[in-house]
Amino acid sequence: MKIVVNWDRCQGIGVCESVSPDRFEVDQDGQLVVKSETVSEGQEKEAREAVASCPNEALSLES
Repeated sequence: MKIVVNWDRCQGIGVCESVSPDRFEVDQDGQLVVKSETVSEGQEKEAREAVASCPNEALSLES
């Protein structure tokens, strides 16, 4: 499974970072940094929560 970012929708709000700080970070310029796109077994729940938390629906999961 892989996290996909729609960069046109992402505004760097950082809700995903608060849900999954090991995977996401908003840098000093307000840009989202995805630390790891690959979602391994056992990380699906947190990844789904981060995707669902995005107010701009900029994140999705791909098999």
